[in-house]
Amino acid sequence: MLAVTSISLTALTDASTVIPDDQKTTIATALEDNAEIVSDTQLQGVLVDEPAAVQAEILAINDQARARALQVAMLVPALACALGLINGFRMVRLPDIEPASAHEGLDFG
Repeated sequence: MLAVTSISLTALTDASTVIPDDQKTTIATALEDNAEIVSDTQLQGVLVDEPAAVQAEILAINDQARARALQVAMLVPALACALGLINGFRMVRLPDIEPASAHEGLDFG
């Protein structure tokens, strides 16, 4: 989930026309060292000194990256369920096991 967040944040930041180039480099470097999923409130506390347009852009990028990361995180269990379901149908088709020898009437009980 953090990898998807980091990749999304980096790609969306690089594509932004609002964020200055020197800040894009700073953001990319920071994401390489320490990527976290943070709330908008925590991010606003970090962006206090930035202009309003840059704050709005970074908050929008954070929302998009967080949504993508959550979608990928939900995709993993969904794929695991689908594989389990497919494996279950495959197991139903296996033939019944035939007994190794026919010892009719020699059952205990």
